[in-house]
Amino acid sequence: MIARIPPIYARNLAFSPLTCYKKRVISPDEFRHTLSHFASGVTVITVCDRDGRPTGLTASAFTSVSLDPPLILVCVDHKSQSYPALVAGKTFAVNILSHDQEAVSRRFATTKVENKFEGVPFTLSQMGLPLLENALAQLECATVNVYLEGDHSIFVGRVERARAGAGLPLVFYRGRYDRLSGPTP
Repeated sequence: MIARIPPIYARNLAFSPLTCYKKRVISPDEFRHTLSHFASGVTVITVCDRDGRPTGLTASAFTSVSLDPPLILVCVDHKSQSYPALVAGKTFAVNILSHDQEAVSRRFATTKVENKFEGVPFTLSQMGLPLLENALAQLECATVNVYLEGDHSIFVGRVERARAGAGLPLVFYRGRYDRLSGPTP
């Protein structure tokens, strides 16, 4: 007779933080400082929670993954207020901010604001996702994979809908917001 083993679910297990290093190679501050030399665009990731309330967070760890199929990824801190809604949801939106949306980025980057959408104009898309008005571009995505890595999760999304407007992006470089110079494309 073979003993039946009950299924094991990751949410029921306690793991010590996994790392590929046996000892720390560089400090978190040194790593952050070095990465700050890479200029990036600024996005706000938006989703609705289980009760239908919009929630979101600022993210600069965003990139394309594949053209066919169209895939993107975004990295989200496990401590983010919006993390539970992202994990529970099957869809999310990426709002690429325009050069004049620094205040929006700062609002969604803080943990001190409970309702980050208060006073921020948005619409709900046909997919039920909050889309920020005046964003430079928007991607509506279906979550296809989530990878837990360190203190963040990597969300891979298949782009279902996309919209791009004219203007210049908001840029983050060496710990501060900046803008590209030159005429609007």
